[in-house]
Amino acid sequence: MNKIIGIVGPTGVGKTKLSIALAKKLDGEIINCDSTQVYEKLNIATAKVTEEEMEGVRHHLLSFKTLEENYTVYDFQKDARNCIEEILKRGKTPILVGGTGLYLKAVLYDYQFEEETKTIHYEESDEELYDRLLKVDPHTNIHKNNRRRIERYLSYYDTTGKKREEEKAKPLYDFCLIGLTTDRQTLYNRINERVDCMLEEGLLEEAKEIYESKIRTKAVLTPIGYKEFFPYFEGNCSIEESINKIKQNSRRYAKRQYTWFYHQMEVVWFSVHFENFIETIQEVYQYILKI
Repeated sequence: MNKIIGIVGPTGVGKTKLSIALAKKLDGEIINCDSTQVYEKLNIATAKVTEEEMEGVRHHLLSFKTLEENYTVYDFQKDARNCIEEILKRGKTPILVGGTGLYLKAVLYDYQFEEETKTIHYEESDEELYDRLLKVDPHTNIHKNNRRRIERYLSYYDTTGKKREEEKAKPLYDFCLIGLTTDRQTLYNRINERVDCMLEEGLLEEAKEIYESKIRTKAVLTPIGYKEFFPYFEGNCSIEESINKIKQNSRRYAKRQYTWFYHQMEVVWFSVHFENFIETIQEVYQYILKI
């Protein structure tokens, strides 16, 4: 099969499990599409696939960058496309898996990175600035509290007169995007339970090691599950408060992921049968065979 498979969806919905099952059925190799799993030492909080979970399936772009390195979506675009070409040359199926939508889009589409413009610092309040952004781009995935990104977007618009990604990017490959979904309450319950499982697996100890390294790069401050513990380590909050913050941030992140994929990419969605995941695997597999 020369078609590329992409598996997307919110955190905690079963993307890893599905990807490995499909790789075994389709003679595939998996390319990580999660912006945090490219870094070494970030394992438990990022839900990075373990050697045991891989079941012998070859994985790419995992744990190959240090926490001190600045790895961008542009870097990922080049690396992932190289992986795709190598996998296709071997006659195997590339399967891209992850919840970082921009990474996936940058790889599969003729996604051009605009020349950076100088960021303008606006006088308006956060609310006023966000309202202005919505008038320019009603479907933006930028959070209303992320003033830095809002200013960067509006700076580009005010300087060039163009919206970012104004022209629809064209696909570079023959691919299909599979999305896993479930109802909101089920997803939130699974996210909460998964955080509890991470704690049993040693999340607190992993976070403490990261904290004591004194590394405060994007690699450390972006993932959910590390920075939330820093106030606890500093004696400024209880461990329960940190854990609740991780769960809350994870649920909010899942909501943003849904919004992004619904508006930015053409995805075929499948409702997950958590009580019988094999049924989900078969539904997706049969769909792929048909196309």
